[in-house]
Amino acid sequence: MKTCLGLALLTLTSAACAQTTAVKVEIRQMQGRYELLRAGKPYFIKGAGGGQFPERIRAYGGNSIRTWSTSGLDNVLADARKNGLTVMVGLDVARERHGFNYDDPQAVAAQLARIRAEVLKYKNDPAVLFWGIGNELNLEYTNPRVWNAVQQIAQMIHEVDPNHPTSTVLAGCNPQEVAYIKERCPAIDILSINTYAGLAAIPQQVRAAGWAGPYVVAEWGPTGHWESPVTPWKASVEETSSQKAAVYQSRYEASVQKDTTQCLGTYVFLWGQKQERTPTWYGIFTEDGKESEVVDVMQYLWSGKWPSNRAPHLTSFLLNGKKATDEIYLQPRQRYPVTAAVTDPEKDRLTYRYELLPESTDLKSGGDRESRPAPISGLVPAGAKAQTTLTTPTKQGAYRLFVYTYDGRDNVATANIPFYVRGK
Repeated sequence: MKTCLGLALLTLTSAACAQTTAVKVEIRQMQGRYELLRAGKPYFIKGAGGGQFPERIRAYGGNSIRTWSTSGLDNVLADARKNGLTVMVGLDVARERHGFNYDDPQAVAAQLARIRAEVLKYKNDPAVLFWGIGNELNLEYTNPRVWNAVQQIAQMIHEVDPNHPTSTVLAGCNPQEVAYIKERCPAIDILSINTYAGLAAIPQQVRAAGWAGPYVVAEWGPTGHWESPVTPWKASVEETSSQKAAVYQSRYEASVQKDTTQCLGTYVFLWGQKQERTPTWYGIFTEDGKESEVVDVMQYLWSGKWPSNRAPHLTSFLLNGKKATDEIYLQPRQRYPVTAAVTDPEKDRLTYRYELLPESTDLKSGGDRESRPAPISGLVPAGAKAQTTLTTPTKQGAYRLFVYTYDGRDNVATANIPFYVRGK
C-alpha cells in the first residue's frame, strides 16, 4: 500500500488508499461451534439490509449492511467505512424465472466473467465482510444446474480473494435445496437464509434440513404477505407497526439470539423503505425517514438499551368499527367512522396523517420492484385526528386506508385497513 502524503493529496487519494487493504475474514470452528472472525477477532453480525441511514445503524448498535448487487456499491462501501460498518456484498446472479437459461454454457460463462470483474474490483475494500452469491435462486426454479453455476462462482472467488468467505442466499430452508448446495456447492462457506414468520424456528429448520455448517439470516422481518391472512378479494392483511415490533423482538429472542453454535448473525429487512404490496409492509422507516417502533426494537436487540424517546404505540385501527381482518365491505359515496388508538411513551403531542390508496395491482415476487399506487385525495377531512371519517370512493373495488401517527420527534406509528367498495 502506498503512503498517502500531503494534506491536499490526502484529501484526493484517501478513498483510493482506503480501498487497497482488505481485512481478513474467516470462519473458525471450535468444539462444534462456528464463529466469524474479522481481523482475528470474533464478529457477530448485527446487520441491516439496505444502505439507507448507515449512521443510524452504527448509532443504534449495528455493525453491518447487506446489499443485493454491486449497483451503487462504491457509495455503500464508502458509507460503511465512514461509519465503521462492514458489508455483505450481494453478487447479482440471474434467476431462471427471469428467463435465464442455465443450460446455456455461453450465458453461464458470461455471467461468471461479469461477477469475476466485480469481485476483483471490490475484494480489497476493508469494509467487505463476505460475498452473497445470488438471492433466492431457489424461488420458482426448475433447473438445479443453477447450483453448478453458484459453485463455479464460489470457486472463482476463492481463487482470486483469499480474504472473504462465500455464501448463497435461499428463500427459506428447504431440505432439497440444502441437499443441492451440500452436493453441488462445496465452495460455499456460509448458508444464508431469508425468513420472515419462520424466524423463531430457523435454528431447528437448519438442523432438520441437514445443514451442519455456519449460517446467516440474510433477511428477516415482519410476517410476510404470503404468510398473512387474506381477504376474500385476495388482499393480504398487514400487521401494524406495533404488532411488527412485538414479533421482531419475540422471534429474534427465541431463535438466533440463542443459537450459539451455527448462527453467525442476521440482517434485518428493510433498513429503509420500499413499495412491496404496500408502502409500509417491509420498510421499518417511512418514505420521509421517520422511525417506527421496530427501529426501537432493533436498537434494543443490538445494544441492549432502548432509545431515550420511543415511537408511538398503536393499539388498534378501526374502520366502521371493524379491524383489518374483519373482511370490510362498504357502500360507495358513504361516510364511515375511523378510529386510531395510539399512545406515546413520553406523552409527546401526536399528529395524524391519513392516506387512501387503491389496492396495488403491480404485484411481483422475490422482492422485485413494484410501483406505488397513486393516492386518492379529499375523502378524509383535512386536519383529521385520532377519530375521523372516511367517505368511500365512487368506484367499486379494493382499497386501503393508511394512518401515520407522528410524535414530532421523527418517530411514527403506522397501520392500514383493506376494504372493498361494492355497489348496492
